[in-house]
Amino acid sequence: MSNDKGKKLPVLRTDEEAEAFVDTADLSEYDLSGFKPAQFEFEKKSAQLNMRLPEALLTAVKEKARQRGIPYTRLIREALEQTVAK
Repeated sequence: MSNDKGKKLPVLRTDEEAEAFVDTADLSEYDLSGFKPAQFEFEKKSAQLNMRLPEALLTAVKEKARQRGIPYTRLIREALEQTVAK
C-alpha cells in the first residue's frame, strides 16, 4: 500500500524475514514517520538507589512514563543521565 509519504512497511514475523528485508530493501521508499528513537541500555546496573518522594510526584512520574511506554524507573534514570551530561 502506498501513500504520499512512501510505502507501508511489511510485517516481519521472524529474524530471518527482517534480515532479508533490511539486506534488500531501499528504506528511503518506506514511510518511517511513525518510528520513534530508541535507546539501548548496555551497561550493567550495579548500584541501587532508594529514595522517598512525595506521592504526588511519584504519581506524576509514573503517568509520564506510562505516556512514553517505558517503566518509571527508566524515566527517572534518563532524567539523572541528562542532568549529569549537561
